[in-house]
Amino acid sequence: MADLKQEIKPDEQQNFAIQTLLQQAQDKFQTMSDQIITRIDEMGTRVDDLEKNISDLMTQAGVEGPDK
Repeated sequence: MADLKQEIKPDEQQNFAIQTLLQQAQDKFQTMSDQIITRIDEMGTRVDDLEKNISDLMTQAGVEGPDK
């Protein structure tokens, strides 16, 4: 049986290599995007917690918070 690379034409090899490279780049981009979204969500939760803590402290101190 002939070697697989010999059965594939050079143009097909190049196309396959480019497709593989693009797929790898897309996978990395998707992973990074998911990580960024997760971090943004975590930061939003932390900001919400901080706002609640500040509100609680203001209530304990007898200071009214801003009207919403």
